[in-house]
Formats: sequence, structure tokens, C-alpha cells
Amino acid sequence: MRLILALLFISNLVFAQTQSQKVLVTDLTSIKQVVSIATSPDGKKAVYGLRTIETNADNNLEYDYRTHLYLIDLQAGSTPKALTRGLESASQATFSPDGKTIAFVRATKGKAQIFIMPLDGGEAWQLTNSKYGASSPSFSPDGSKILFSGGISFNELLKDSTLNPSKAGPIWSLEKPGFAKNEFLTKDKKIKANPDGSIEEIRAYLDKDVEDKKARVVNRLNFQGEASVEPELSFSHIFITDVKENAKATPITTGFWSYGQAKWTTDGKRVLAVCGKDADQHPDREQESIVISINLDSSDRKVLVSENGKSFSGIEPSPDGKLLAMTMNTPNLLSFGQLVIANADGTNRQVVEFDRVPSNLKWTSDNKYLYLSASSNGGIPIFRMDTKTRKIERLSDYESGSAPFELTKDKVVFAKTEVANPSELYMADLTMKNGIKLSAHNDSWLKDRKLSYPEKHVYTNSKGEKVDYWIMKPTFMETGKKYPLLLQLHGGPTAMWGPGELSMWHEFQYFCSQGYGVVYPNQRGSGGYGKDFQFSNYRDWGKGPQEDALSACSAAAKESWVDTSKQVITGGSYAGYLTAWIITQDHRFKAAFAQRGVYDLTTFMGEANAWRLVPNYFGLPWEDEKITKIDANSPYTFVNQIKTPFLIKHGENDLRTGVIQSEMMFRSLKYLGKDVEYVRMPGATHELSRTGNVRQRIDRILRIYEFFERFIGVK
Repeated sequence: MRLILALLFISNLVFAQTQSQKVLVTDLTSIKQVVSIATSPDGKKAVYGLRTIETNADNNLEYDYRTHLYLIDLQAGSTPKALTRGLESASQATFSPDGKTIAFVRATKGKAQIFIMPLDGGEAWQLTNSKYGASSPSFSPDGSKILFSGGISFNELLKDSTLNPSKAGPIWSLEKPGFAKNEFLTKDKKIKANPDGSIEEIRAYLDKDVEDKKARVVNRLNFQGEASVEPELSFSHIFITDVKENAKATPITTGFWSYGQAKWTTDGKRVLAVCGKDADQHPDREQESIVISINLDSSDRKVLVSENGKSFSGIEPSPDGKLLAMTMNTPNLLSFGQLVIANADGTNRQVVEFDRVPSNLKWTSDNKYLYLSASSNGGIPIFRMDTKTRKIERLSDYESGSAPFELTKDKVVFAKTEVANPSELYMADLTMKNGIKLSAHNDSWLKDRKLSYPEKHVYTNSKGEKVDYWIMKPTFMETGKKYPLLLQLHGGPTAMWGPGELSMWHEFQYFCSQGYGVVYPNQRGSGGYGKDFQFSNYRDWGKGPQEDALSACSAAAKESWVDTSKQVITGGSYAGYLTAWIITQDHRFKAAFAQRGVYDLTTFMGEANAWRLVPNYFGLPWEDEKITKIDANSPYTFVNQIKTPFLIKHGENDLRTGVIQSEMMFRSLKYLGKDVEYVRMPGATHELSRTGNVRQRIDRILRIYEFFERFIGVK
């Protein structure tokens, strides 16, 4: 034992001595992330998905995201074995009940399809060839069948004899003015397009223009996607197929409604699913959802869970078939997910006391516990609920993230995010003790990198709320030297940052390596601290969160190593808003960078697909401003007060917040003669910093650094 401890000491010492290099901007491409986990029924094996960033074979300045599957023996502790490889990613792996095969999803001819792979050797073979695509596979309890989801557009559904046998339109109105009963759908197909003809021929001509993409006609409320205008609805349906080559899939659901989150009942005779509550209402207006049960032949549809003003999701039946776990939200209002337990038939529904938003619900095989994860206090811990008492206990810490995760009879297998390593596969007992690291995907490049470790602090704001914030020192700090301070703000506004959150791991470490100190707060309105804290920015996106963010920054600025004359600020999405808001009110920062932000709430209501944030948090623009405070909470209202040099960025295809937000700010500041620069990212969406083009992600980080250096110049 002494020899082993001595060797471990020497190993750790060597590891520490080699950690002498900066975290580079291109290290972004080295991060490997565990994105999914499936455990075998006997608990002896696990398959997990690993997302990597690979250099493009045709252009070494570009990169491609890949996800591939790995198999690991949980008993032997062996090195993970790659199951898939190549240019096409593989994902959504799930074990058959006998543990001998897995089903997974891979793109074929532009559509996702399900493949079956035997684990005792042999090539994977394609199970589905669905024109609707195939995803989210789930084996029946006897392993003979698979459930999956597929999608279809509105116009395709009109003509589809399988999902719409009558080829009739929906019973709800498409809200086309002048056609209250969707009469335009029943037009005579023999009418020829003629721009100089009758009104019917003119309509046929206009329809042809839409078909040929010369015009887009919008009648939808939710007409914006993430990257493009989407005037046409699409629907998801549930299908079933035998696990045999050349088997034909059949739909379990049909019609002009979407169904998802399919789960088998324990006996394998029925399927549980989630869908909209009111089939007579346009899907864009239907915000409520229900849980249904249906036979495999589409018959005997029963509503199990439904409540006015509520939506249900994340359904998970217990292994004994007696209980059903799910989450419940209140749409059209500020919503906070709640854990709900009901009998399998939906009766005796109870809300479990738990002041966090639950996700990833999983029962133990003996039905004694329900495990779940929830963002909380800067980490993503795993919790469990005692089935009998309905009491919830936290099993893992706030300093790391433990998601995704999966259970065996006596183990938890999970992806761990921590400051020392952004993502690896771990295993622990059912109390999350005695953790064992199972993978080492990031070890090779991390061994030479020196990291900065965040220090947690707590501030009590003017409402008496406790606000967590973290300070990270410059990685290569020298005694007696002063360094700039970067205030990093999170978006959402209900996001949450902390040591257990992956998305900012690289950016924080990069700036600390470049000689910056970093401070990041979870200002009021953040998730992970309970319902009251999350709702405490209602009709107050600006002043209250500003108090919390600047108080954290002021506290950090008191550190002996901070050069208070060199403070800078950045944030994206809602944090782009908050960055802009702060520099209209406070002038301590030498430079600011707002990314994909929202600056005028009235314009945001019309421009973006996240428009419901306006009525949910404030009200409607035509209501009384004294009550809504929409203008009073818009940074654009105070644009003339900005003195800070300002860099503004937006993705050109970002429809979650919309580019006009940035262009209004830029043009106004330019007109006023202020120091302002505007960067548009071609093709980029709102997700640029997380899953966007890798070259643009690198560009984004470097632009933050370069712009700040113009005004503070780290020497």
C-alpha cells in the first residue's frame, strides 16, 4: 500500500509539474464531451456517446462535430472501445432487453434512421428506411419491437395516405384571413395557374410561386425558427416496427398534431406519450400538454394526465408499472418545472416538494427511489426521491455537474464536469460515493495545461437574497503585479453558471491564461436557486440584476491583484441585454462586448422566436407602460447614455433574438459618434458559442480578447 501511495504521489507531482502551458483558444477543438449514456439491463456494460471536434479533411481551418459510440465493461474497468467511427455521427444508443444488441441513430441520405448493432461482433445493419426519418428508438420489454419518432411537414401531411388517410385538412383553423374554415385547402386541383385569369386561377398562380419558393406566406403565430422563417408547420408522430430486416414500420399516432416522449408500459401492450391538450386549437396557440396512453394499433386512446393551464413532460413509468413520474409547468406565465408523481393510470397526482427544476427522471429497478438531476447552486447534482416518503435528498456536490446519468441495480454511471476536466465518464454507488473515473478522453491535452480554479463568494442583495458569485485569478499570476478584471454575465435569464457547468469552461480558462481575472455571478433571475429567486426579476431585467452583477464585480475588484482601471464586461443573449443595460447606467468599464443580445423589448416582441419572454415577464407593448415597464427596462431607451467603447455581435441567422436588436444599437451609437463596432456572423444562429461553426466560435473568443486589448492592453 505504501508503494502504491508513493507512486500516486510521484505521478501527481509529475502531473502538476508538467501543467505549465496556457489554455489556448484552439484547445476548444480538443474538448471531448460525454453527451449520452445507456447501461445494459444486467448492469455489466455501458454505451456512451462522445462528441468531438475534428479538423475538416478538405479545409484545415474548418472543423466538423462528430458523435460516436463507445462500449465499456463496468465490471472489468477496461478501456472504452469505439463501436462506431467515420464521417457520419452515431447517437441515441439504447440496449435491447437481453443486452446483446443496441439500437442507435445515424443519418442516411439526409434523414436519421435506426441501426441495430450486435455486441458480440458483426456489422451494424439498418432497421428503418422511413421517409419520415427515425429517432429516439426504444425497445419493447420483450425486445421484439422498437418505438421511434418521425417528422412530417404540413403540406406533406395533407397528401400522406398513411398519417392522414382522408387527406383532409385539420379541424383547427389555419388562421388565413378570409378562410375561417380552411376552404382554400379544398380548391380544385385541375385549375391551372394563370396570372391574368379568374380569381381561382390567380390563387393557383400564387400557390405555385410559394411552391417554387418565390414567396413565403405567413399566417402562423410562431413563424420563426432558430435560423430561418418557418411559415409551414411540421408534426412529429410515433411509429412501431419489428426488429427484423426489411420490417415495415406502422404509425401509432396520426393526424395534424404532434406526439412525443414515447414510453412503453411495463407489459409492452400500450404506449405512453405527450401531446397537446386541445386538438381543436392551432398548435402555435396550444401551450398546454397532456399525457396519453394508446394501444399499439392506435386504438383506445386514453388521457391519463391533464389539467387546465398546465403542461406535462419528461414522463417516466416505474418498473413495476404502478407509478408515473413527470414534470409539470405553467405555460404562458413565468414557469418553474415541478416534479409530479401519479398512479400509472394518472390518478392520485401529487406535486413533490422540491424547489429546483427536475430533469432526467429515472427509477431504480426495485422501485424504491426516483433519481433526477437539477441545476443547483453552480453545479448539476444528482438527487433521489424516496418513493414511500416522497422526500428528496441531494447525493452529489455543487462543485461539479453529473449529467447525463444512467442507473444499474447498484451503480450510477454519469458524465462528470469539473474544473479539472470538462467531461469524463464516471461510476459511483447509488449514494454517489466511491466514484471511479472510467474514461480519460481529455487527459492527454490537459496534462500540460495550467488551470485557474474559481473561488466561491456570496453577496446579500437589497432584497435580502443570497447571490453566489465566483472569482478566478489569472492563471500565471505574479506577486505584486496588477491584472485586468473581466465581468462575465450569463443569459437566459434563467441560466446558471458555476464550477459544474460545461459551456463556459474553455472561455473562462482562456481568459485567465491570457492574464485576466474573471468574476461571474448568478444574479437574481438565475435558475438553480429556487422559484422565488428565479422570479425575482419580474418586470426588472435591468436595475435589480445590475445591482447583483456590479456588487460581485466591486467585491472582486477589491482583490489585491486587480487593476481597477482595467475592468471590462461581456455577456450573451439576456446577458447581452444586461451588458448593454449596465453600460447605460454605469461607466466603470473600459470596454464592453454584447453578444446576440436583446436591447429593445418592443422590437423583440415582433422580431424573435423567444418573443413570449416579453408578455411573460412584462406584459404587452400596448398596455400601460407604468405597469409593464417595457420601455423603462429597454437598454435602447438609454442608448444616448453609453460612453463605454462597445463591440456588438450577432449571428445573421439568429432568429431567437434577431439581428435588428443589434443593428438598432449600432446605428444609434454610430449616429451619436460613440466608439462602437458591429460584427455579423454569416450563417450563425443563437447557438454560435455552444454548437455553432467552430471557426466562428474561435473568432468570437478572439474578438472579445482583441477588442478588450485595444483599451486595456495586458502587458
